[in-house]
Amino acid sequence: MLPLLPLTAQDSIEARGFWQRYAKSVRRVPAMSRYDSLEARQEAKPVRLEYDVDFTSYFDNREYNSQYQIPQTIFSFRLSPEIGMRILDRAGGKHRLMAGVRYTQPLGGDWRDARVIPTAYYHYSNYGVNLQLGAVPYEHRILSMPDWLLYDSIAYCHANIQGALISYQDKRGYIEMMCDWRGSQRSDRREAFRVLIDGQYQYKWFFVGGLAHLNHTAMSGDTALSHYESLYDDLNLGAHIGFDLTQYTPLDSLAVKAGYILGYARDRGRNRLFTPQGFLLEVYANWWFLGLKNTLYIGDNLQPLRQSDNLGTPIGALMCQGDPFYQARLYNRTDLFVYFYRSSFVNCYFSYNMHYQGGRLQSQQQLIVRFNLNGLRQEKRGTMLRGLFDK
Repeated sequence: MLPLLPLTAQDSIEARGFWQRYAKSVRRVPAMSRYDSLEARQEAKPVRLEYDVDFTSYFDNREYNSQYQIPQTIFSFRLSPEIGMRILDRAGGKHRLMAGVRYTQPLGGDWRDARVIPTAYYHYSNYGVNLQLGAVPYEHRILSMPDWLLYDSIAYCHANIQGALISYQDKRGYIEMMCDWRGSQRSDRREAFRVLIDGQYQYKWFFVGGLAHLNHTAMSGDTALSHYESLYDDLNLGAHIGFDLTQYTPLDSLAVKAGYILGYARDRGRNRLFTPQGFLLEVYANWWFLGLKNTLYIGDNLQPLRQSDNLGTPIGALMCQGDPFYQARLYNRTDLFVYFYRSSFVNCYFSYNMHYQGGRLQSQQQLIVRFNLNGLRQEKRGTMLRGLFDK
């Protein structure tokens, strides 16, 4: 598992990204205890058994009135046990081989509604480098993907990166690359994958970063349909600058980020090309157990390929993985959230989200709790568990 970072006076967006600051003051670290000494001896073992359990429950009520969205309520839980081994090499590198399942159960349903997918991955870490191959939990990303690239509905059910996750991180920032093979070709399924490279560098209160994203959908394995199906490519480039103003305020967090997005979307079968672009402004503030996040988008439809293919089959969710609201030329989202409980092993919050689009103000309520056993073992190290969507 990727380690949870300790809280210090410098634990701002310095190494974790845009809004990963939890406290301005240094928390007192307790003296070495017998428990810590035992943990140190266990950590030094060349081979040891490792295990983890991650539990997430989410209630998401959407009161939408939009041509891009549908009103609905999503109420489910996800249980993710893992077990494996860790091996230390002579150079100090850690090799982990982990396996488990991701069991998702919609509440109000039964066994027929459940979804069980395997988790199995190899993880190497040393000197800030992390290499993970296989079916890797999305929580291992340094930052969650932005809403315009990953819709929260998809994040709930698409729990694993199927391919590779590579990253490097130090106190100056990070860079990571993800390859997610979302669909293997067969007669009733299209081949599909996405590749994302993103990173950020920070100097004191100023930071700069960017990303490059490619989403590709090919044809299915049914040769009878291959003459009618189309190939799709969706390329996005983004750059941003920002300011961490926390040290100049009494707040626990205050950061502002402004960015620009360029798109290149192609429907090869119909020989159509789209080049959308837009401006994104984000503000994040947090004080004790209260928080606010505001996102403003102004620009073109970022999902021009959200349509039907030549056979009239909808491909929107397959090709366009971002929030459908980003089809609008003007969209603003305001999240007001409160933490009910937050520690090294539990993150529970309620978020009231307001969406302004098309002259309408619409609302969404989210109640999300996450428990992680690995965080419980690190409770005395002054850490906080990340919630879904980095809240």
